[in-house]
Amino acid sequence: MNKTQQGAYGEDLACDFLKKQGYKILERNFRIRGGEIDIIAIDKDTLVYVEVKTRSSNYFGRPEESVTPRKLKFLERSAKFYRINRKYLKLPNLERIDVITVDSSSAVPQINLIRNAGF
Repeated sequence: MNKTQQGAYGEDLACDFLKKQGYKILERNFRIRGGEIDIIAIDKDTLVYVEVKTRSSNYFGRPEESVTPRKLKFLERSAKFYRINRKYLKLPNLERIDVITVDSSSAVPQINLIRNAGF
C-alpha cells in the first residue's frame, strides 16, 4: 500500500469510527492552499475538524507525534476558511479540533480518538 492509499484507508476507518461515536460527517478532504482538513463533522452541538494520522509501523514515531503545533496552526487557518466559505450552512457555533490515530501495523487496526487537540 502506498502512502496515499494508506491515508485513504485510515480516513475510511476514521469515518466509520466517528459515525459509531455519533458524529455526522459533513465533508472529507477540504483543501486550501497550505492546508487540508481530513474530515469535517458535527458532534452534538460542535463543529469538529478532524486530522487523521495513519501509520503502518512506529519506525518514524507514533501517529500522534506527527501532529505538531505547526500542523495545528494550519488546521486552525483551514477551519476559519471553511467557516467563511460555508456561511450558507447552518453550522454550530462551537468548534474544536480532534485527532484520530490509526495504527495499521497489526491485523486489526487500532484507532484512537484525541478530543480537543486544538482551539
